[in-house]
Amino acid sequence: MITRVWHGWTTPANAPVYEQLLLTEIFVGIAGRNLPGYRGISLGKRDVGDEVEFVTIMWFDTLDSVRAFAGDDYASAVVPPKARAALKRFDPVSEHYETVVEPPFAK
Repeated sequence: MITRVWHGWTTPANAPVYEQLLLTEIFVGIAGRNLPGYRGISLGKRDVGDEVEFVTIMWFDTLDSVRAFAGDDYASAVVPPKARAALKRFDPVSEHYETVVEPPFAK
C-alpha cells in the first residue's frame, strides 16, 4: 500500500471556503472516479501563524493506482483551479511512502 501526503496553506479567511470545497466537491469527485486501488483520503488542518495548513493523506494499493489518479508524473500535486484560487500556497509535489501500518478501514 502507498500513502500519498500533500500540504496546502490558505489564509484564515479562506480556510472555511477551502475546507468546504474539499469536503463537498473535490473529495466527492475523487471517490466518484471509482479508481481501481484507491482506498480513501483523510484531511487534517492546523493554524500556523497567519496561515491555516491543510494536509491530505491518501491511500492507494500500488504506484500504478497513484498514476491512475495523478497521471504518469504521479508526484506532481493534483490541485484543481478552484482549489488553487482558495490557497495561498501549496506543495508542488506530493510525497509517497510505503505504508507500514495500514489504516483500519483498509483491512
